[in-house]
Amino acid sequence: MFPALPRPEVQNLRLSKIREVANAGLGRDDLLTFWFGEGDQPTPEFIRRAASDALMAGRTYYTHNLGRPELRDALSRYLSSLHGVPIGAERIAVTSAGVSALMLAAQLVLSPGDRTVVVGPIWPNVVEIPKILSSRVEVVPVEAVQGRWRLDMDRLMGALTPDTRALILNSPNNPSGWMLPAEDRAAILERCRRFGIWLIGDDVYERVTFDRPTAPSFLPLAEPHDRIISTNSFSKAWRMTGWRLGWMVVPPSLMDGLGVLIEYNTSCAPDFLQEGARVAVEQGEGVVIELRAELTAARDQVIGGLRAICGVEAPSPDGGLYAFFRLEGCTDSLALAKALIAEAGLGLAPGAAFGPEGEGWLRWCFAARPEKNAAGLARLARYLVRM
Repeated sequence: MFPALPRPEVQNLRLSKIREVANAGLGRDDLLTFWFGEGDQPTPEFIRRAASDALMAGRTYYTHNLGRPELRDALSRYLSSLHGVPIGAERIAVTSAGVSALMLAAQLVLSPGDRTVVVGPIWPNVVEIPKILSSRVEVVPVEAVQGRWRLDMDRLMGALTPDTRALILNSPNNPSGWMLPAEDRAAILERCRRFGIWLIGDDVYERVTFDRPTAPSFLPLAEPHDRIISTNSFSKAWRMTGWRLGWMVVPPSLMDGLGVLIEYNTSCAPDFLQEGARVAVEQGEGVVIELRAELTAARDQVIGGLRAICGVEAPSPDGGLYAFFRLEGCTDSLALAKALIAEAGLGLAPGAAFGPEGEGWLRWCFAARPEKNAAGLARLARYLVRM
């Protein structure tokens, strides 16, 4: 008998430690949870209504593989205005979730044995997707320096060697909140051009910033032939996590192949959901501005509260939804996260979920109402006093 097992690359995929922690809290209604990367408010009503009206109008059929023309045109106008350069609809594809965009990008450019460099610690999907395709992955870590997150550019440049096929950058970063400085883009792009390295941006948090309208992007620097792929999602900026809609910006030469890949992955994104996404892009800038203001206040509240607790190190994030912090002496973040559930009623994500680079740290999603964040901080402080 042959064993009924998946191929080794799938067997070796990292299991979700966030899900393991969440499962440890199942059945308890007294928990304050901050482990998942989403806020506690639903998608704005005008976006929901647009999708609902489209559904009730019978828009339940297949659409173009690359997305409805109306949505791609709306994204073209939005991105061109946001980044100050023309980004045509002919370079844009709509995907079934941002994570699907990452998978499609990997399928477009990675082959078995290819070497991929990733800046981490990082959301595990970013590291595991290349491994599904039998690509080798090397992580270059960001570091906490004087209360901020920093990337050692010399170390990154040293990792971008001629045998590197792709660099994946998530900025602002999940979990740390590190954001690539604008002045570092040119050097990274020059290195990638020199060695023919694909530069894949996981840009899902590009609007979730605290001191500027958007994070620095490689799109304004790109020439049509550049090996640059931007993946994005409607999830965070417009409070649409459960909609599972994203998009990609790719060189024109990839579009035919991308359309075929989408056909073989998902065929197309649901039509009625695309209508909600179009309305979000065209009418939702106020939602983004409001969200950024709320998250800036939440960051200040949670980072300030963490730093007030003895023995806690909490670097300040530049963007994103998260405080990534550590307790003095912590070497097993998964065990600590489970202890916090059992003894403090507090649900946080273990840093180990984001790779070995995150071990010893915890992630707190502060996209919550102020009173919930305050109650969570109080529970953490009480737990540490008892330790």
